[in-house]
This record gives sequence, structure tokens and C-alpha cells, in this order.
Amino acid sequence: MSNRYIFSSESVGEGHPDKVADTISDAVLDACLAQDKFSRVACETYVKSNIAIVGGEITTKAKLDFVAITRKAIREIGYVNDDDVFHADKVFVNVIVTQQSPDIAQGVDAKKAKGKKTAKQGAGDQGLMFGYASNETSELMPAPIMFAHRLGRELTKIRKSGKAPWLRPDAKSQVSVIYENGKPVAISNVVISTQHAEDVEHAEIEKFCIENVVKKVLPARLLTNKTEFLINPTGRFVIGGPQGDTGLTGRKIIVDTYGGMGRHGGGAFSGKDPTKVDRSAAYMGRWVAKNVVAAKLAAKCEVQFAYAIGHPDPVSVHVETFGTATVSDAKIIRAVNKVFSFQPSDIIDQLNLRRPIYGKTTNYGHFGKSDKDLTWEATNKVEALLKAI
Repeated sequence: MSNRYIFSSESVGEGHPDKVADTISDAVLDACLAQDKFSRVACETYVKSNIAIVGGEITTKAKLDFVAITRKAIREIGYVNDDDVFHADKVFVNVIVTQQSPDIAQGVDAKKAKGKKTAKQGAGDQGLMFGYASNETSELMPAPIMFAHRLGRELTKIRKSGKAPWLRPDAKSQVSVIYENGKPVAISNVVISTQHAEDVEHAEIEKFCIENVVKKVLPARLLTNKTEFLINPTGRFVIGGPQGDTGLTGRKIIVDTYGGMGRHGGGAFSGKDPTKVDRSAAYMGRWVAKNVVAAKLAAKCEVQFAYAIGHPDPVSVHVETFGTATVSDAKIIRAVNKVFSFQPSDIIDQLNLRRPIYGKTTNYGHFGKSDKDLTWEATNKVEALLKAI
């Protein structure tokens, strides 16, 4: 008897309020790293109506124009229409930024400090981080989240090309995939909600999205006569973005990772420099899990780390393969620990993370992208893992 179930994942567009906040926070981070690669950045953004508040703790030698960075980020998203309440050139930008707490800094700094057990660079906070990979897509990612991202990317591509002038920046997508015995066999439901101009009819939006977005980017073999399409299911989506809803940095952590397939430690990514293990160790986890799957040691792999603030070594490393491994999980864990180093300073060095690359990660997931700057997507440790088994 087959094991049949449906799993759903969502994505959001660049103009979603939370993604607007993430984009601004990562723009500030990249601006810091472009001038000072050792910048310590924890940047949080709040957006609502015609206001953006940029706050956090930043210690850097960089000279920053926070207002200009914010306006540029909003402009590139596309909030430049005459009817936008939240407009790149009109938004009020408030900046509330202090330096990193010296108590936290001494834990991260690679030097001795009173009460610190080691002179090595420690984790910037305690916490647990997960990495995940699956062989169900070419990107070694879960299918539902990758399909949802495809829809969002295509909507944005069309909007920025000007081919559908009624499209506006705020959008969400969701895909429900039918699995049989752990393999995707069909798509049961597709949801797209896209902000639009006042003067376009719902029927036009619905037809356009199904024909020019859904059928263009989703696998035809998985779309059946039973697949349900729900396009702007409220019937109207004119008021959107920060005008319609508040946005905060770090509120789309499931969109940013694996769409709910694979666990999450709770830490957000955007606006954080790589000394923050919330971000860097999650990237490390993806790199490890992807190489385990690429080496065909398992069809699915989840890696968990946990850290204590100021301490260089993880307090735990765990690998779970959900019964799909070709060797024992114990052998995989031993090989992983032999091939990779999980100290925060080593993670930064192995993945070359002190670079202004984070704007590339903000939208449509931090994982599953083919970009050489996103080093955690490389499958360059397959041979070493196989040799270590």
C-alpha cells in the first residue's frame, strides 16, 4: 500500500512587507561589508505605511548613508508608482542604530577576556541551526518550496519587464504537492496572490497568471486536470505592501529555508553578519546536507548544530537521514565531523562569508540557487565524504 500525502509550501515576492524589511536590512549589511569586511551587523527594519525604521547594533569602519541605502532598496523592489503610499522617494526613514554590546563582542572576538574559557572566536549567540537537502529536485531541495519560488520569480520578472503594467510588487505564492512513497507525483493546488492596479479585471489577472506564470514554470507532468488554481482568491488586491500590512525583518524564516520540510531553529538570517551563527551555521548546515545527498549517502539529510554564546565549538552535531541512508547514520556523522569544521571562524573561512553577497540571498530562498557567490550550494566535498566513510 502506497504512502500518499500532500505537502504545501509558500513563497513571497520582493514587495511583500516582510521582504521589504529583509531587503533593507541585507542592503545595510552589504554596504558595511563592502567597506569593512569585519563589520559586526545586526540590522532590523520595520516598515508601515510611508515609514521605514532601520535599527539595530552595528560596529563598523564603514561610512553609511542609511537613508540613501533604504531608498535605493525600495526603488529596486519597485515601489515607484504614482499611487504607491510606500514610495522610494517619499518614505520617511528613521534610523536608530547603536554599536554592538561589548559584552557580546568579547565573546565573539578571537582573544582572551575575563570569564571567557578560550581565546578563540566564539559564537555570537546560543541557539540551534538546521541544514537540509533532498534528492527530489535538481537543486537538491524540497519540491514544494522550489515550485513556489519559481512562481514568485516569474511574476517579478514579468513585472519588472513592463509586460504586465498592472502588476504591483506585493505577491505571494503557494504550491501543494502530492507525494507517493516520498516522491512528488502531482500538484494538487496552486495559489497566487498578486497586488495589482485598480483598473484591471480579476478575470484578466487569473488567466494571465495561469497561462503565463503557472504553466510556464511548473512541471507540466505534475499539473493534471484535477489541479486547482486559486488566483487572487479574495477577488481584489489593490492595497498591498507596507501600506496594507506591517513588515518586519526576519518574519519569513520558513520561506527563507525549506518551506517547512526540514526543521528550523528559529533564528532569522537577514541583516546579520556571518559571526552570527543563526545565519552562518544555517548556511553551513545546508552545505553539509547537500554534499551528503550529492554523494548519494542518503536521499534526504538534515543536519543540526547547537552553540553557546562565546564558545567556539558546537555543543552538538547531529545528522538525520530519515531512513534513506545507504550507510549508517553513525558513519555519516563521523565522516561529516572529519571533513568539516564547525567552529564559527572556520565556517566563515570555509564558505568565504565576509563579502557583500547577502542581497543575493534575500528573496526566493537562501538555498537552492545556482550562484557561485553562494558557496554553501557547492557540492565540492562529495569526494572527501566518500573517502571518509
